[in-house]
Amino acid sequence: MILGDTEIEDTFAEAFGMRATRVLVTADTARWARIAGETATGFATSVIACGAEAGIERELGADETPDGRPGVALLFFAVSRDALAKALRDRVGQCVLTCPGAACYAGLDEGEPLPLGRTLCYFGDGHQRAKRLDGRRFWRIPVMDGEFLCEDTVGQRKAVGGGNFLILGVEGRSVLAAAERAVDAMRAVPGVIMPFPGGIVRSGSKIGSRYKGLVASTNDAYCPTLKGVVATALPDEVDAVLEIVVDGLDEAAVRAAMAAGIRAACARAPGEAPVVRISAGNYGGKLGAFQFHLRELLR
Repeated sequence: MILGDTEIEDTFAEAFGMRATRVLVTADTARWARIAGETATGFATSVIACGAEAGIERELGADETPDGRPGVALLFFAVSRDALAKALRDRVGQCVLTCPGAACYAGLDEGEPLPLGRTLCYFGDGHQRAKRLDGRRFWRIPVMDGEFLCEDTVGQRKAVGGGNFLILGVEGRSVLAAAERAVDAMRAVPGVIMPFPGGIVRSGSKIGSRYKGLVASTNDAYCPTLKGVVATALPDEVDAVLEIVVDGLDEAAVRAAMAAGIRAACARAPGEAPVVRISAGNYGGKLGAFQFHLRELLR
């Protein structure tokens, strides 16, 4: 399959099941809502070392939030309900509770609820107060600029983590431009995040390592500097590879985001070197239960 000037490899991205939740963070201004969201979702690129994967799903207008203020929708993913509950408690407690003027609300109602305000309320040292509004319970926690309002619990659901594709090109600048286009297109798809810096990964990994205790190591088959040293997966002309990883609330969201991203990556600008090939992280069915076949996504 050829898309523009780019070969779409006959392979699949292998993804795995996760648990996910969405929270809505608001503040007095859009700037401070985004600061709270960016801080709460920092250091959350991979569950391998970060405990959770998280990102800003989208910005919210004042007409889309419970308190009529600007905000952001955040998605959090983890490998289990308990891991998700801990990550949410720690990140909201350290990064949203501390942010001037911020409040936090549930963005999902389904599934077994995760505790949030009911765990953070103890910071009020006995001065916290519970409030019910339209059947939902909130906590008012006194802080130095007034009160932190936080929903008692948030919903959570099964989700999909680790959807991905690889962009192979002849030089780094054009590959990065293609990856940036892909991320921009994918961010328009609801229910997904690209958790790595700017949505892009340069340090793609393989399962295992020659060093004891490491569960993952550099994907040497896709490292251009290792051609001739390892069994490379790269054509001779390829000198740069970048990966995009996507987490979604369901398979359909991941499929839609991957398709949009691949099409955008292949639509090169005038004067830009072409993307040689689109590939994906295929681990032979050993990593997860979900397989996203690249050619099927684009039909």
